[in-house]
This record gives sequence, structure tokens and C-alpha cells, in this order.
Amino acid sequence: MTSLTEFFNKHEDDTLKGISHKNSIIKRNIIAHMAVNGECTLSELTKELHISVPTITKLVQELVDENIVTDLGKVETPGGRRPNIFGLANSAIYFVGVNVGRDNMRFMVTDLQNNIIKEENDFTFELQDRPQCLERICTNIENFIASCGVERSKMLGLGVCMTGRVNPDTGRSYKYFTSNEQSLRDILEERIGLRVLIENDTRARCYAEYTCGKSKEESNVLYLHMGRGVAIGIVVDGKLYYGKSGFAGEFGHIPFFDNEIICSCGKKGCLETEVSGIAIEDKMRHMIEKGVNTILKKQYDEQRTVHIDDIINAAMNDDNLSIELIEEAGEKVGKAIAFLINTFNPETVIVGGNLAAAGDYLMLPLKSATNKYSLNLVYKDTKFRVSKMTESANAWGVAMLIRNKVIGI
Repeated sequence: MTSLTEFFNKHEDDTLKGISHKNSIIKRNIIAHMAVNGECTLSELTKELHISVPTITKLVQELVDENIVTDLGKVETPGGRRPNIFGLANSAIYFVGVNVGRDNMRFMVTDLQNNIIKEENDFTFELQDRPQCLERICTNIENFIASCGVERSKMLGLGVCMTGRVNPDTGRSYKYFTSNEQSLRDILEERIGLRVLIENDTRARCYAEYTCGKSKEESNVLYLHMGRGVAIGIVVDGKLYYGKSGFAGEFGHIPFFDNEIICSCGKKGCLETEVSGIAIEDKMRHMIEKGVNTILKKQYDEQRTVHIDDIINAAMNDDNLSIELIEEAGEKVGKAIAFLINTFNPETVIVGGNLAAAGDYLMLPLKSATNKYSLNLVYKDTKFRVSKMTESANAWGVAMLIRNKVIGI
């Protein structure tokens, strides 16, 4: 093997054949097995991968020589000969995850077992559909890679997630940078020099939530993201669900209300027009203009932006109007979730995003409405929990997804 990049980044249409190609596939399978299951013995690998003992022994030793796998010594057994146990050498391979948010960028380096090695933020960034913004995204990523302290030759993939409709197969965002003939993935691969995965931010976070917070019995999960917009990530049988074109999860654009409010998608009556952070901000401004009392009036009168985070903070400080607006959103989205759980019958619904910080002010009316409008047997089968992950979860999730793609999980 001449390099890690050459070894892992071979595409499916490669023409390599024969023993060398077969051994490369087995090596990838060994690495993938260890990445998912952790440390193991040669006999366990033989049993799981259905490969002969001599072949497994030879290829594992090659991986040890290549500093991808580590021989961890003898494992204790009840009796007989003690076998050696092997595990991944995390310092051999790394992945980069980047979240391109509306008003910030987050960068992360992870190792083979998804441990976070380094992370940084750029809170001066603002996402705009302009060539200058794309240039800044590329420059920011280049600067992070150059300064993160990890050898570039050990970085095997870059995952980038962003808001809006994204198709990982085509590598395109259908909301930003659509005027380029090249896909966003191709532009970044050409500029950065790494294999790139483009992913939707909610789906990336959903994968991080599912992977890092799940219990053993969970394999069907819905992640509801309530930020300035509303979207869901869907896990079916332990795998992210994408739909035909990669656009599954646009929950916020279900025509749920008979109103005349035009959504960001151009349609009227979308769920987002009543329950999103942007909708709550608009309602707060409207109520202040009508003279309804709130501790946020001074901020509004001083022409300072009233953000959803300000409304949540006001609610936590007993501001009645803020509490009422959040509870109203919780009730309305709960009714919509009833539709989801009747359809998918998930083990768990995870609620994240800015609004999740409102705690019971959101969750109590949400769960009450879901209970009211869903089938009783389905509701009783579903657990609800609030996300406990940080804002870094998007970048972490997309780093995991590019890792999976590169090593073949």
C-alpha cells in the first residue's frame, strides 16, 4: 500500500482485479468491523467476515505494519491459549467535518472511532448565495486544515453539511451556489484536495444524535429540529433515510395550515409559517406592535433584532408572552408529530434545535398534542427526549458520515 488515500479512496469503477484487489476489500472490511465493533481477536474476525485464519492473520499483520491496526497484546481467557486482541490505531486516519450555518461555521477533526481531536468556530461568517461566500467557505476550510495540528496526509475525507435541500449523491445544494456548473462537492474536492461529502445539516445532526445517544434497542428514530426553520432526520432500520432525490425530511414544508403566510419555499400554509423560530420572532414583533406587554419591548424599541434565543431567554425569566408563543408552537408541532409517529411508528422522537432549550415550555404542550392526535398504541410505544448534544453535533455527524463512506460502512 503506497498511501492511505490511495487505499481508501478507490471508487467502485476501479479496474483492479485478482488477489491484490480482493485483499484490499478484506482489509477495508476488517477496518470497518473494528470501527463499528471495537477491539477483536483474529478468530472473531474470521467468524464475522467468513475469511480463513491464514488470510486474516496475514492481512491483519499488514495493517499492523501500516500503522492502521494496533496489536494490543494477549486477552484473558478462562483457559487454554490466550489470543491476541487487535484494535484500530486512531492516530493513523482522520476526517474533517464542517457545518456551514446561516450565521457561523464550525470545523472539526475526528479520528477513526469518531473521537473529536480538534474543533473551531467562526462566528463572523454569514451564509449568502454569492461567489464571495463560497470563496470564504473554501478559504476557511483550507485554513482550518492547515492549522489543526493533524498531518494532511492522514486526512481521508471532508464532510460538509448545510441548511436547505442537499443531495449527497449529486453533491449539490439546491438552495445555495446553484449557478455553478460544477457541483459544490466537485468544487470543494478540486479546491481542498480531499474526498468530499455534501450533506443536509439536519440529517447530519440526526446521525450524530442516533449514533452517540441511542440505546441498544433503537433502530427507528425521528429527529425533529426546531430552529429558525423546522426539519426532520429519519433513521429506518439503523440507516438514514434519504428518499429518491435525497430530500426526505422537509417536514417544515407540509401544508399544515390554512393561512395566507408565504413560506420561504414560496408556498402558503407550511408548518414553518406557524412554529419555526422565524415565525415566533414575527409573532413577537406583531404582538409588541399591538401593545402586548413583554420584557423584550425595550429591545424592540431600540431597533435591536429580537432573535428566537432572546424569546427563549425571556420565557425562562417568566415573560408571559414569550411562554405563550413557545407553548403555542409546541402544541401545533405536536399535532404534526402525531402524523409522523402514526406513519413511522418510531422507538424515539428526539427534539433539538434552538427551541429545545425552552424545555417544558415546549415539550409539555408538544407531547400533550401528540398524545391527543396520535393513535394511543403508537404514542405509548414512542419515547420522547430532548437533545443533549452541543451545537457541534452537525459537524460531528457529517464527519462520521464521510468516515463511513470512506471506509465502507
